[in-house]
Amino acid sequence: MTDTVVVIPTYNNAGTLRDVLERTLALGLPVVVVDDGCTDGTREVLDSVIAGPDRQSPVTVLTHPYNLGKGAALKTAFRWAQEEGYTYAVTIDSDGQHYPEDIPLLLEAKGDRTLVVGSRTTRGANAGGSFANRFSNFWFTAYTGIRLTDTQTGFRLYPLRDLPSLKVVGNRYEAELSLLLFSAWKGLRLVPVQVRVNYPKDRVTHFRPFQDFMRITIVNIIGLPLALFYGWPRILLRKLFT
Repeated sequence: MTDTVVVIPTYNNAGTLRDVLERTLALGLPVVVVDDGCTDGTREVLDSVIAGPDRQSPVTVLTHPYNLGKGAALKTAFRWAQEEGYTYAVTIDSDGQHYPEDIPLLLEAKGDRTLVVGSRTTRGANAGGSFANRFSNFWFTAYTGIRLTDTQTGFRLYPLRDLPSLKVVGNRYEAELSLLLFSAWKGLRLVPVQVRVNYPKDRVTHFRPFQDFMRITIVNIIGLPLALFYGWPRILLRKLFT
């Protein structure tokens, strides 16, 4: 049994989900898909792939009764994976922007207390997303002393046993930034790995430029007192005693 499971959260991405799922399954890893209250043809796509005669790897589908947000989908998948005894979880988006074939690059970088971050090139990204990423990168460095070029990427490898408490993680797009911040403060090693990115014409993105940027901004505002009274003291103590 492999120690790694691939997590695919999805919400109304039926047009790209099949391709992402089939290419991921071709790698021979178990997959868990979180249907976050989809109202399109996602269920039909999942049923078709799961029933396919050529499927080699197991697929588990977890379903939310209605849309709870990407962060909620990740928390559902992480809790399930921990209960199933997996050690690592690779997260990949279902909108087709990531290359499943790059998953081995993340696996090569995995290690003890290590969170691997798939860093995308910003070329081709929408202006709002690029600005939100740069904004988030700046404050992440200020709060942790760690420089990352892509703090908004959903393509990551998480060490499940060393995750920060999921209670501190929000339910929507801000969740991934919170996971990075609390992982850094907890002392996990954050390793960026360059990955490819593609924005297909039929890609459906649920990033809302104003609402989600405001959520990221709120995380950064809350991050200041947390960094001063929680994060930086922990970092300094580790440096003093290691």
